[in-house]
Amino acid sequence: MAEHCAYKQTPRSDELIVDVTRRINRAIGQLNGVKTMIDNNRYCGDVLTQLAAVESAVKAVSRIVLKEHLETCVVEQVQAGNTEVLDEVMALLKKFGA
Repeated sequence: MAEHCAYKQTPRSDELIVDVTRRINRAIGQLNGVKTMIDNNRYCGDVLTQLAAVESAVKAVSRIVLKEHLETCVVEQVQAGNTEVLDEVMALLKKFGA
């Protein structure tokens, strides 16, 4: 399996950080809204609709981070001769149902 380190070799762009942070904050807000809905005994269908929105938001963030991972970390590792990183990519894709 690929060797892991605590930090990326290529830093994320400021634009990516802003975008991902905004999306995560929105998902957190949606999830807090779901908690409030549960606390207020709201209709199950409404709660489920909001949960679907949260799930969609989190999946969008996952796709963005996965794309960044493929374009930077994975490319760098393959160019350095570490093709074991491809096993990691396959495992990650399985986690996301790809």
